[in-house]
Order: sequence, then structure tokens, then C-alpha cells
Amino acid sequence: MLPDKSDNFYSLLTELCGKLALGHHAHSDRLFELTREDSGPEEMVRLAEAFGLMLVRVEARDFHNGQLIQELRTKNAELESLHRVLVEKNDILHKRLESMFTPGSGIIGESSSMRRVFDMARAIARRPINTLILGPTGTGKEVMARFIHHHSPRSKAPFIAVNCTAIPDTLFESAMFGIEKGVATGVTSRKGFVEEASGGTLFLDELAEMDLANQAKLLRVLEMGEVTRVGSVRPIPVDINLISATNVDLEKAVHEGRFREDLYYRVNVVELQLPALKERGDDILLLAQSFLERYCAEMGRERLTLSPAVQGILMHYPWPGNVRELNNEMKRAAALTPENIIEIKHLSPRILANEEVKNYLRHTDEEEIRKASSLPLNLQEAEVMLIRRALSEAEGNKSRAAELLGITREGLRKKLQRLEELER
Repeated sequence: MLPDKSDNFYSLLTELCGKLALGHHAHSDRLFELTREDSGPEEMVRLAEAFGLMLVRVEARDFHNGQLIQELRTKNAELESLHRVLVEKNDILHKRLESMFTPGSGIIGESSSMRRVFDMARAIARRPINTLILGPTGTGKEVMARFIHHHSPRSKAPFIAVNCTAIPDTLFESAMFGIEKGVATGVTSRKGFVEEASGGTLFLDELAEMDLANQAKLLRVLEMGEVTRVGSVRPIPVDINLISATNVDLEKAVHEGRFREDLYYRVNVVELQLPALKERGDDILLLAQSFLERYCAEMGRERLTLSPAVQGILMHYPWPGNVRELNNEMKRAAALTPENIIEIKHLSPRILANEEVKNYLRHTDEEEIRKASSLPLNLQEAEVMLIRRALSEAEGNKSRAAELLGITREGLRKKLQRLEELER
């Protein structure tokens, strides 16, 4: 039986170990005092030393765990900060995309024909339905499709644009519907365009170029609301809003047997017709100046303006390539014009060789050309002129003027407020 001193030592050691086990590390110094040679019986001292070593390991582990926990908290704070930044950037990007597809900015159009297009596009966007966009080549059918998408409830979901002429018939199924891994050597699993667009908008450009066999496959997907990847038997549900575009007369193509009638009625729930550029009046000059400002900024050169003679030519040229052709012409002028004003000599030979342009130049002297320039050379001045003209036509009624301009009454109020500040 141990003497009293051993009993006291044992009781103290047991008490200290119990407290330390509960995390009361403030008692660790008392435990280490018991490890001195003269503190008690040899067996008890060795036992105290063993507990002391265990405590050192526990404290080292706790210290290491504390470091890990602190690192995790730091990383978590960094991730939360990055998440907030990403959310903010996403909101900014979303607002920029919306502004890009607003009349007067990304899509330029103040003519009556374009105001009608914008009104219908907004109505379509509010309750997305399958839409067929028609119009000559180069009128901006994809741009209008993006306008509809970015003003719709699906605006934060994917917008997938597909040019049907770019997909070989033999690859149509795998490109549109996806493919499973192992179908062929080296093939990995891949989503198709339809699956990628699920929840958002699928835009099919040059729809009339799709062959009849592939038309039937597309029709089934639209009817069933699901796709089956090549090499799979498992259908995948999809939810897409379809916008299609073509410059072909689809009704004629149906009568000639080149386009399926059932698919035609499926894609053409509502029809949106884009006007040719030559039908858009003053929009030609607004677009031209907008393109010039963009390319001057990209090329790092001073702002270019259109001379009155060039404005007259642009208004009389028929623009068979529509907005795309005007865009290319302004890009060429921005690159090749040495001065700050674009004159007749800076236009491409193709435009100057046009009979309507030559006839215009033959019957119009320089003074008449100057008078024929209906818009100022500056976009800001052009906006002022258009607003004043709209207010005049609306007899001062701001709601009606805003409607004529294709903007909201609040938008008109802000523009008028800005103009008043500039005139002070």
C-alpha cells in the first residue's frame, strides 16, 4: 500500500489530469512541477512525466488545429469576398448587356419602321414564344434575337447562337443534341447546342438551309421537349425558347417541299420582319456615325465625321448588304481616311460606282448637298435634334414624344434634364 505522500501525489495528479482533459490548460504548470525528481515517489514522477508528454502532444495538436481553423476562416472570408465581387461584376455585365440592346445605344434606330420593330420585340420578350425573324441579309437578325433574349425573363440564362449553314449534315445530331462517351475512339461526352441552351434561348440562323431529315429531328425535340444524345437511349428534358432567322421565303419553301410545314408552324408562332437599311431613312447616318466612333476608339485615332456630300451619298446608296455593309464601309473609312472628315474620295469604289449615287452627284451641286444633310455630324447634336423634332410632332406631349423616340417617358425626362445642363 502506498504511503500518504503517494496518495496525495496520486490524488493531485488525478485532479490535474482531469482538469487538463477538460481543456483547462492553465493547470499545465502545476503538472510539470510534479515531474521534478524530488516532488514525489519515482513511479508517480514517471507517471506525471508521461502525462506531461501527452499534454505537450495534445497542445501541439490543438495549436495545429487552431492554425488550420484560422486558415479555413481566412480562406472562407476570401471566398465570400470573391463571391461578392463576382455577383457585383455579373450585375454590372448584365446591365451592360441590357444597355447594349437598347434603342439609341447598341441598336440604333429612330425611324418609324424600327420603332415598330422595337415595340413588337419588347412584347415578344415579356412572354417568350417561338419567334421567326425575317429580313434581308445583314439587317441584324442575330442582334435583334439578343435584344429579345436580354429583355426577357430568361436574360440571365444562356443565349446560344447557331448558324445552320456551318453544321455539316453528318454532324448535325452530335452538334445539336450532344454525344455520349465511347461512341467512337477518343470521343468524350459532350452536350449539344439544344442542351446548352436549356433554360435560355436557342437562336438558329439560316434555318431554311437545314435539310429535311434534320428538320424532322429538330421538330421532334421541339414537340417532346427532350433530346437524346448520340450513343444514348436516355432522353434529357430541355426547356428552350427558340428564335429562328432566315432571309428565305419559308412559305414558298414549304410549297416547294424544301421545308416541312409542321416545323414551319412550330417555329413561326410570331413573325418579326426587319426592314432593309434603305427603308430606315435617317437611321443610316446615325448608324454610320456610331460605327465610326466605335472604330476610331478601337484604332486609337481622333473622332471622324462625315462631310455633307458623303452624308448625301450614304442616304442615296441602296445598301444591298444592309447594316453589315454600312458597318464594313465605316470600318474601311476609319482605317484609311487621313484627315478628320470623310470626303467623297475616301469612300469605296463600289459605292461611288453605283448608278443611284452617280445620278445623285450629277444632279446635286455642293450647296444642295450641304442642305440635304439633314442630321448634324455629332451624335449628341443629332440626339438633340431628334428629341426636339419628336416634341414638335407630339405638340409638346412628352409621353407621345417618348413613344415616337422608342424610349420611356422617364428616359425622355432624363435626356431633357441632361440637355438643359449642357445648355447652361
